[in-house]
Amino acid sequence: MRPSSQILEKNDLPELLAPAGSPEAFRAAVAAGADAVYLSGKKFGARKYAPNFTDTEISEAVRYAHCRDVRVYVTINTLIHDTELEGIAEYLIWLWSVGVDAVLVQDTGIAALAREIVPLLPLHASTQLTIHNTDGVRWAAEQGFSRVVLARELTLEEITRIAQETGESGIGLEVFAHGALCYCYSGQCLLSSVIGGRSGNRGMCAQPCRKPYTMITADSDDYGRPTGISELLSAEHYLLSPKDLCTYENLPKLVNSPVVSLKIEGRMKSPEYVSIVVSTYRKSLDAIAAGRPYKSPESLQDLCLAFNRGLTAGYLFGKRGTDLMGRDAPDHRGTCIGVVNRYDEKSKTARISSRKKQIPCAGDGLLFTHPKNPRHGFGFSLNAVPVQKDGEIAIKVPHPVEPGTMVFITSSAAFEIRARQIIAHPAPGLRHPVPVDVHVRIDSEGKPKLDVLVHSRICGEIRFTYHPDINLVPARSRPLTHEQIELHLKKTGDTPFTIRNFTLAYDGGLFIPIARLNRMRREFLGLAEEMMVARSRPPQKSVEQSLQRWNKLKSHGVPCCPGTGSSVASSVPVLGVYADSPEGVQGAVQGGCDSIYFEPVFTSSDRKCRIISGFPSVESQIIAASAMCREAGIRFILKFPRITRNNYLEGILPVLAKGDLDIAGFMVENYGSAHALLRIHPKAALFGSIGLNIFNHEAVCHLFSLFVSLTLSPELSHDEIGLLIRTARSQGCSTLFAIIGQGNSEAMVSEDCVLQPWFDGNRKNGDPDNCRFFGIRDTTGHIFPVRIDGECRSHIYNSSEICLINHLPSLMQIGVSEVIIDARGRTGLYASDMTCIYKDAITLVKNGIKTNDQRFSALKDAVKLRAIGGITSGHYIRGLKE
Repeated sequence: MRPSSQILEKNDLPELLAPAGSPEAFRAAVAAGADAVYLSGKKFGARKYAPNFTDTEISEAVRYAHCRDVRVYVTINTLIHDTELEGIAEYLIWLWSVGVDAVLVQDTGIAALAREIVPLLPLHASTQLTIHNTDGVRWAAEQGFSRVVLARELTLEEITRIAQETGESGIGLEVFAHGALCYCYSGQCLLSSVIGGRSGNRGMCAQPCRKPYTMITADSDDYGRPTGISELLSAEHYLLSPKDLCTYENLPKLVNSPVVSLKIEGRMKSPEYVSIVVSTYRKSLDAIAAGRPYKSPESLQDLCLAFNRGLTAGYLFGKRGTDLMGRDAPDHRGTCIGVVNRYDEKSKTARISSRKKQIPCAGDGLLFTHPKNPRHGFGFSLNAVPVQKDGEIAIKVPHPVEPGTMVFITSSAAFEIRARQIIAHPAPGLRHPVPVDVHVRIDSEGKPKLDVLVHSRICGEIRFTYHPDINLVPARSRPLTHEQIELHLKKTGDTPFTIRNFTLAYDGGLFIPIARLNRMRREFLGLAEEMMVARSRPPQKSVEQSLQRWNKLKSHGVPCCPGTGSSVASSVPVLGVYADSPEGVQGAVQGGCDSIYFEPVFTSSDRKCRIISGFPSVESQIIAASAMCREAGIRFILKFPRITRNNYLEGILPVLAKGDLDIAGFMVENYGSAHALLRIHPKAALFGSIGLNIFNHEAVCHLFSLFVSLTLSPELSHDEIGLLIRTARSQGCSTLFAIIGQGNSEAMVSEDCVLQPWFDGNRKNGDPDNCRFFGIRDTTGHIFPVRIDGECRSHIYNSSEICLINHLPSLMQIGVSEVIIDARGRTGLYASDMTCIYKDAITLVKNGIKTNDQRFSALKDAVKLRAIGGITSGHYIRGLKE
């Protein structure tokens, strides 16, 4: 917690971290008062559709920022292919050499590589790492991260507790404070990937969450497939579209929290957006520090005009349901100025009762939309000043409008002018200039000497002495006074500095032209800039050592191009099954699987879920499932879910600590779960699932001492999997490799319960039934299955099932040791039949039968008969779009 005194120093405030998707937005962020800016190069960032920065632009940005006491963080927050590792390594060394203050990382392999070759380069764990529990933060600290960008889904109370429990690590916690929200936990979203091959994990999200969907329900057949589909009616169609986060009104709580950095989202936004949003938060934070009122209606209006889909304080402040989701529309809404009272057909004029004092001006953009039909609104640019009379605004409109239609200003000419003024001429209150102390001594011969002390927030104190190559001469008539010298040497103008303390030792009687005095000032301030830039860069020796480390790694055979690495010994893969019910376990056991990965239903006391109810305790579920496996001689692995917040871990770890359960190992989908398990079972056999996002051999080699087996990312192709496994084996990694070969891929996991609008107080839809099928249908007719877990999270699955049955021989050849059927949420019959089908296919592979044999075709047809929405090979053949 920060000091509770009414007046705070600036260093007591959390860092204000601004986005920059272009050099113009970067300048806007600095001008608006950001303490730090995050940006991306042309590659490896999570916003490939932003302009981003060339290497030259990054170098210039770092220089510009550092001499203004602003930090620069560069994002490498995507998953990286093996073929890109050489480029990444050289990029990391280069970023270190130009003085970048930190790198944001998603890929654990890249984090490991960075620690090895540039150990002094600070690493921040990106929100793409999905860190959402105490053990996840502890893990990050142990991996060398200095900061964690926490999942947006955590509440401030949870974050405060995490900070208390990880305080000894010294790691900083960063949260998003403003901007767009993802529907899914960041780093776990595959929806754009499965729909169109554009992966958010590669910076190419096509934002399908902002598209319209229709909720459907149906009965389930013996395989869990929908029959008798019907729509659940709603006036809202953007079921996955959250409002935009805005913590402006809650800033005092954030200032008094242990959070070290407040992040503004928006690398796809304009420089004008950046300038207004950053300056608004800057002014408010400074007001809080000074004990002044920090908010105003005008500032909130500016935030609305900048961009908003409706504003929410977010999960951070406990908002859910309609307080969080903007399911009526996914677009910019601007600020509402009133409601249409009546429409005059003859004059084509709408009479609007104004809710606010804000009156639209010529050049403003207006939006007219009716609450009952928000999808059919219209907008236009106002080309005349509206008429005001009797508390109404009269505006000519291009289409008839109904009474009750809401009117919004979506763009404002005055707003744009203010934004550009901030960029061009930042107000003194926004910019925090670097304090400089100057002591000037002019000796009897007229030689000046300046002792300068720069008080840099990020570089510390910088002392230097400057000897100008000028001499003052005896004055003939008008000698320079103390006041004149001080006046001209203290003028800092548009420089990053302010002269805080100035002393002058001067006996008087001397003269120098004012122009030369001004030149002396420019020179010593320029030297101060150079000293700050030089101080913020690593010594050349450190850069050379990083290059030597990388060259040594390459000389030892670390691969940099496809085809490197020895061939691998192939063996027929074993068959594993994910199950989340006793029926699913029983079916897989009857089908003859080799391993069961059982994910019990966990119901939270914090969030009562009407859809998931009546389940026995987690311990009872584990005992029953493990008994079935023990009797059949099948390996039983307890699987943790994708999201394991502290309340989940506190519920299940005491059960596991008893030590009397028949469990062969544990499968995890996040690093916090792994860390928590190893605390109570240091020798536990760990299995990694796809939530870990294993994408390259560096990640494998970093983890292989902890994990018996790692399930590779479903976004990898055959060739990419093969290269990864060959390379890992050549580096001595003995970890086994698994892939998910059958089932509907989990495309999203969200804290929002997407079914809530239909079953939260809406009795006409009846009570939800966890045996029924639910799904969302897109405009092309594809249905994406939806399941709600015991903590009321939504899990959304691909509209068709991954099926790699006819690729089993190639999987065997490239070294995959286990193929997994994901039967969660499906029936026992589905688990039984699919297991039998794949066991038959594995037998064919053992016997050397080629996939063009009709027996393979018959097995594939059998899969199709039991699948939801057909089958697909996913990215296995072609890989992702790049």
